[in-house]
Amino acid sequence: MRKRYLSRRGAYNKQREIERESECPPCLPRMQWTLDFLPLPPCPELGSQPLSGLLWALLVLFLWYCYRVGSDPPVTGRTHPGKLKSGSVRSSRMSRSSSCGSSADGIVAGSGINKTAIGESGAPCIAMEMGEEEEEEDTDAGRRRGYLTPVLSHTLFPVQASPASKKLYSALQEYAKRYSWAGMGRIHKGLRDQTRLGDRSSIQKPHLFFLPDVPSIPFFPRDAHRHDIEVLEANYPIILAEFQSVYQRGIDTKLGWTCQGPKGQAVFPLYNAGVCVAGNCRSCPCTYRTLLSLRTFISSNSLGAAGFWLLWPGSSLGGGYGPTNTRLRCHLGLQTPPQCELVVGGEPQCWSEGHCLLVDDSFLHTVSHNGVAEDGPRVIFSVDLWHPNVAAAERQALDYIFSPEQ
Repeated sequence: MRKRYLSRRGAYNKQREIERESECPPCLPRMQWTLDFLPLPPCPELGSQPLSGLLWALLVLFLWYCYRVGSDPPVTGRTHPGKLKSGSVRSSRMSRSSSCGSSADGIVAGSGINKTAIGESGAPCIAMEMGEEEEEEDTDAGRRRGYLTPVLSHTLFPVQASPASKKLYSALQEYAKRYSWAGMGRIHKGLRDQTRLGDRSSIQKPHLFFLPDVPSIPFFPRDAHRHDIEVLEANYPIILAEFQSVYQRGIDTKLGWTCQGPKGQAVFPLYNAGVCVAGNCRSCPCTYRTLLSLRTFISSNSLGAAGFWLLWPGSSLGGGYGPTNTRLRCHLGLQTPPQCELVVGGEPQCWSEGHCLLVDDSFLHTVSHNGVAEDGPRVIFSVDLWHPNVAAAERQALDYIFSPEQ
């Protein structure tokens, strides 16, 4: 019975093939589609033809799916996650800014701002200004918290700040309009908090500018500025020889010397408040070239200085603070009698000839020379270097804000 069915089935299939060949034009070759090239396991239950049809259907469906996924246009109204995040942050900050109170008309000289807000504490504040380009860039890029992020236009600046702080703030505004607000977060925060410098602890109290969130210790390790320290120590013999040449000509203001502080201290500056003292640099050409080879020497703003510092026996400098915590003073010992001492932040240290000390002079510091006249003066070569935790963008802005021309 089964043999008879198979024979009839084979005859029927053969008849169908003959009919198809007769219907196909002779000029067109008959296409043969097979899956013999695919390593498919045999499937006796389904047979070869049902399996081939199923696989072809799955392949066509997969290709159609890939085509649709790759060619579908973006859905209208879809918002980029960065834009959504930035907008949410801006709206939240705008709400916080608006909570400061009602607005009153006012003008801050040199800042270009004509709106004054009343803060929660009752103190008037100035809203910062930001250009449209910076706002668009900020919207596109999103906003992540950190000291290198752009400053929002709704951040407030106190009106009761001192004239010096207002002048620094105006310089920051001009810098931001010319370049960018990116990276100015800590600087702006420091200017806003400038009025509270007197409330800081007595151990660290810079009198001109305090940059917040900068880790500080009285004495820094050599690794903080290894390159510059190695350059200075390698040129110690040349620097000492040029100092002795200048010192033998005598200490006189006409010869480039200046007297600072109490009697018993003299300075021969090569750079003073960011300005090169040309005549003194010509007297010490090798020392001047050494300064130019340093990577972090502050030579473009009024916070930086370099020169030879003398302290005579029996003299001492009372407790004082440096102008800012954005710099470190590097002391290269040239002549260091045994009775000399430097105390910074309550930590005592002594100089050593031919070696450097890295000092954060924004801490309370005292200097004393308790030796006898035969010991001679204590001589150091002092160079102001950038604090290692001040970013490059902040250094550029501080160069502009504290420019000698400001």
